[in-house]
Amino acid sequence: MSPVLVLLLLAGCAGPGDGGGGADPGGAYPLTVTNCGAQVTFASEPERVVLLKSAAVPFLHDLGVLDRVVARAGQYPDEYYDERTRAELDAIPLLTDRTDTSGHLQISREVVVAQRPDLVVGEVDNLDRATLAAAGIPLLEEPALCGAGVRDVSFEDVYEQMGFYGEVFDRREAASAAAARLRERVAQLSVPGSGRTAAVLYPTVGGGVTYAYGSGSMANPQLAAAGLTNVFADVDERVFEVSREELIARDPDVLVLLHGDGDPRAVVEAVTSVPGLAGVSAVRDGAVLPLLFNFTEPPTPLAVDGLERVVDRFGR
Repeated sequence: MSPVLVLLLLAGCAGPGDGGGGADPGGAYPLTVTNCGAQVTFASEPERVVLLKSAAVPFLHDLGVLDRVVARAGQYPDEYYDERTRAELDAIPLLTDRTDTSGHLQISREVVVAQRPDLVVGEVDNLDRATLAAAGIPLLEEPALCGAGVRDVSFEDVYEQMGFYGEVFDRREAASAAAARLRERVAQLSVPGSGRTAAVLYPTVGGGVTYAYGSGSMANPQLAAAGLTNVFADVDERVFEVSREELIARDPDVLVLLHGDGDPRAVVEAVTSVPGLAGVSAVRDGAVLPLLFNFTEPPTPLAVDGLERVVDRFGR
């Protein structure tokens, strides 16, 4: 175990809805934070971070600690980042970007452990909290991606998660300032309700399951801020399978299609070419917006950038 880190995993210490925030008061280490219902204690600031997902990048950049990342894995599309952030990422070695057909990262425990991290950010299928804890390595995951998810998701979750990372890296003032800037941007971008309906989907390119996002997802407040009503707001799950028949019945005026990488035209084709969907209002009217996944999910500063894209396309 790293000499600067003590990891305590106490399962079930948080309530069912506690996805990720919360830290001990005061600025001194050791610092204990609650993440996905487990407690993680840091003896000092993390100095060797490995990223297994891209979601945390804007938080770490805004706090000025992206240089603590010694390695990364997964996909980091350039479209997410400004020039400075891209330069910071380019300086971080990429272990692998290999994924399976479902988009899940393929990386071994040995490759991650070899980096000697004192913190891993982002959980993947074969590298969960318990597996890494056995090697003395703590894990932090975005609250919305925890098993219990987050209830009543809103942009407040973005601001709170900025504060969470501010606690972990002892950057509380920077976190407060960054959250204030994000809050102001959301207020400026938000538009009155237009009366139009929308659905946020994650289609499988090449045929297969299509997923929709309900009230447990960041898609819900993002659509609301853009003046749109989520046709799946009555479903309290974050994400779920949706049939062609259900989508036709809900008949959204607008479609936002999430994807991980690749040609956005293929993502649009994966939905618009489905038999029967040509009559859906959004498809008929061409009101379809492909959007990289982190521009909507999970709640991060990129969801604010995503809001700007949705408003520019549909909300003004």
